[in-house]
Amino acid sequence: MPRLYDSRKRILVTGGAGFIGSHLIDRLLGQGHEVLCADNLFTGTRRNIDHLHAEPRFEFMRHDVTFPLYVEVDEIYNLACPASPVHYQHDPVQTTKTSVHGAINVLGLAKRLKAKVLQASTSEVYGDPAIHPQVESYWGNVNPIGPRSCYDEGKRCAETLFFDYHRQHGLEIKVMRIFNTYGPRMHPADGRVVSNFIVQALRGEDITIYGDGSQTRSFCFVDDLVEGMLRLMATGPDVTGPVNIGNPGEFTMLELAEHVIRLTGSASKIVHRPLPQDDPRQRQPDVSLAKSLLDWEPTINLESGLKRTINYFRDIVTV
Repeated sequence: MPRLYDSRKRILVTGGAGFIGSHLIDRLLGQGHEVLCADNLFTGTRRNIDHLHAEPRFEFMRHDVTFPLYVEVDEIYNLACPASPVHYQHDPVQTTKTSVHGAINVLGLAKRLKAKVLQASTSEVYGDPAIHPQVESYWGNVNPIGPRSCYDEGKRCAETLFFDYHRQHGLEIKVMRIFNTYGPRMHPADGRVVSNFIVQALRGEDITIYGDGSQTRSFCFVDDLVEGMLRLMATGPDVTGPVNIGNPGEFTMLELAEHVIRLTGSASKIVHRPLPQDDPRQRQPDVSLAKSLLDWEPTINLESGLKRTINYFRDIVTV
């Protein structure tokens, strides 16, 4: 059996102080690796990684990926980019730069180091999909000039760069398309539907649904997502992706709101607001490829995941 230091890697996680990144780092440290977390703290928070600062195998570097990184690592997970409409529309030019310049800088580093690199892409590359559920071979239905384009097209361009570096330079890449993910450490003001509903319910405020509430999403608990990410990174060089990682269970916004009200015991009322421009009407992953390539499928259902997420928000939300 190999000794620990024979299999220990030094791993860079960009965006590591974010919601998903911090959970990924916990898992990597639990596997015995050294982890370098790079984050400019635009949407990530120190609170997500405060529990790690006494860990000798953890290092934090405040850094913006739109600038090159000069570090020595064995593997790279590129998670750096605002992922909620509230944050990525705040500075859309910077959002595009983060996806595109960030990908260039991370890929350049990986090329120099001959390191395996994983791109955290998104289901938003499918836009407002014309096929349902979404499979990896679908090219998408994206508005290139709308208010969400900075994120959607930025991530699509990042995927292009990853595959061009793979074809042109022989770089070992992994591209993972993340569907709606939720869980502890979500930012309470990130504008995502799960955190919005929970915070509003805990405060006894009206729960805001955009449109008539019939639009659907599929919600994946963060632990399941991280497991899929680790399994994809562990595959051989012949597996590049893209691979959908998400929970295929589909719920309307109205159903989600009713679940949250029931689980929080809130007296909140549901109110409706106009649907934002280019908001997808439906979103559901086909995870057949993840099942066949990674032997992965989600194990945590919405009720269980919501309970754990609500407990987290009870501790941080002021009523």
